[in-house]
Amino acid sequence: MNSIINSTYFRRAGTLLAGCALTVAAFCGGQNPAIAGSQHNKIANKIMLLQQSSQRWIEIDLSRQRLIAWEGNQPVYAVIISSGKSSTPTRTGTFAVQTKHRVARMTGDDYDVPDVPYTMYYDGGMAIHGAYWHNLFGNPVSHGCTNVAVNHAKWLFDWASVGTPVVVHKS
Repeated sequence: MNSIINSTYFRRAGTLLAGCALTVAAFCGGQNPAIAGSQHNKIANKIMLLQQSSQRWIEIDLSRQRLIAWEGNQPVYAVIISSGKSSTPTRTGTFAVQTKHRVARMTGDDYDVPDVPYTMYYDGGMAIHGAYWHNLFGNPVSHGCTNVAVNHAKWLFDWASVGTPVVVHKS
């Protein structure tokens, strides 16, 4: 009889301790779920609004390494991309094409790439652009930009205008 009582006691105590540990982890964990949820909701709401319009917009799905050009709720063009690697990630959020350059020079601490074709900046130094220097599309290899094959970059450059919304997310 004592072994049954003791095992029930230990199971209940273990359940209580596990519950306490989960509560502490939820409230004191490294990420704030309310902030992460807020960003996710903002992105989801933006996608919903754009799909209810007839507006042209660009979706970048970092999880799938895909870029889709949309007109309202109709996808009109889809390509495989290379986004930022883990040490230089592509930021998620809702943006808009700020400037367009047929050719740009891109430099950083460990790179200097001349003649980058069909560049569309959408978030400070982050851009969608052609990449002639690699063929690793489908893999995150960039310094934060969204790399596409040059022929796809040309199509996107001709299709989009300054102000075109860009939504970057993880699925």
